[in-house]
Amino acid sequence: MRTTTRRTVVLAAAGALGLGGVAVAAPALAGAGPFGRPAAGAAPGPGWGGGMGHGADGRMGSGATGRDGSCAGLSVTAQQGTLTDAQKRILAAMAQEEKLAQNLYAAFGNRYDSMVFDRIAYSETQHLTTVRTLLQRYDVTDPTAGTTDGTFSDPAVQATYDELLAEGNASQTAALGVGKKVEQTDIADLRAALTGLSAPDVTQVYTSLLAASERHLAAFTRWS
Repeated sequence: MRTTTRRTVVLAAAGALGLGGVAVAAPALAGAGPFGRPAAGAAPGPGWGGGMGHGADGRMGSGATGRDGSCAGLSVTAQQGTLTDAQKRILAAMAQEEKLAQNLYAAFGNRYDSMVFDRIAYSETQHLTTVRTLLQRYDVTDPTAGTTDGTFSDPAVQATYDELLAEGNASQTAALGVGKKVEQTDIADLRAALTGLSAPDVTQVYTSLLAASERHLAAFTRWS
């Protein structure tokens, strides 16, 4: 069982090193916080095309990273563009994915001694903040606003979270497997979401999140 003292030290170290930090060009939306099934009749969103499946110069996708999957400073510097209605729904689903990942990793970080969960959970918090900035820019309702850790407004997302949490609570090895599953889905979703996308700021964020998910997947694989 994790101790409060150890968790505090880990998170303090992450903050001191700037791991997963985000600088945004517009205020982030308020509210607590991640895989979102689309509502009935909606276009398929990230994670549900079939199977489970996301610097030194301060720009998205750049800067040093740790072997534990933590991310360097991220920022939204590109100009706003335009999104189709389908792309807006995908953006909202991305917020669901980021929250689900963050909530899972934070829960596993409280349960197990592997530092990788704490570090990547910290990064996912920053990623969600960045996605929320885009939601605000494009006047898209944040599906994660006002929800607490481990709770989701969409019953399907809630069921997915509960399933993955139960799977990861079986053992640390199982939790690492859940982490790999989540990141593999994020990678597939982000690659698909980039197809046909023209908005510079959303492209910048998705490209950075894709690189981050690849690092997270590598980190979970190393710890497995």
